[in-house]
Amino acid sequence: MIVTFIILIALLFFAFKGKKHKATQTVINPAQKQILTTNIRFYNNLSDIDKLYFEDKIEQFLNDVRIEGVGLELTDTDRIMIAASAVIPIFGFKDWTYRNVTNVLLYPDTFNKDFEFEGNEGEGRSIMGMVGSGYMNGQMILSRAALTKDFSKNSGRENTGIHEFVHLLDKADGATDGIPEGFLENEYVEPWVKMMHQEIFKINKGRSDIDIYATTNEAEFFAVVSEYFFSKPEQFQTKHPELYDMLSRVFGQYPSTK
Repeated sequence: MIVTFIILIALLFFAFKGKKHKATQTVINPAQKQILTTNIRFYNNLSDIDKLYFEDKIEQFLNDVRIEGVGLELTDTDRIMIAASAVIPIFGFKDWTYRNVTNVLLYPDTFNKDFEFEGNEGEGRSIMGMVGSGYMNGQMILSRAALTKDFSKNSGRENTGIHEFVHLLDKADGATDGIPEGFLENEYVEPWVKMMHQEIFKINKGRSDIDIYATTNEAEFFAVVSEYFFSKPEQFQTKHPELYDMLSRVFGQYPSTK
């Protein structure tokens, strides 16, 4: 009986050790921290303690998701920017990880519906990012050109990486419909839907600065306004205070420094 107990304890110890090893397999080094400091505004606005937590979430993502370059040589900057795109929307969810993506493919530039990235943009090569479905389920494709531009100091209200990872958040409840039911209390679902349709009407009438792509459908509206919310939070809060408050509830974050 004592021997059995000792064996059980030993098995539990090695199982825990194995899990711990996996959790710390990827460790952010000083050069990668500098990439965060140089390129990720969201990271720079965090407290020292939250920066450590952000780094931990980056490490976890890089352990869980395989990133591959297609037609390019992948760099640390690529990996950190992709991981930051994933972590920013879920930073307020302490124990949440992406379970609906296994691979991220990074293309040099925009691509078409057949996943081709060579040729002229006029030939349908205008897609900057997408979440795969069907046989591509669990895959995401991103454009390096878009990723780099969207994290540059001169970036605007857009961020392709954040956009696509928000689609995955939306999809987590089983439907990519612009209603993040898993992250929004039931009492706010109806007001959110109403708010979406009101703002879509304003965009179509030219009375909103939100990108017109948000009018495609509710899922794209949610992804587009989330880009704006994280990329230009102060501007978004000023121009769209009700949307800002609602997205703060969804993401559990208040990124504006106002």
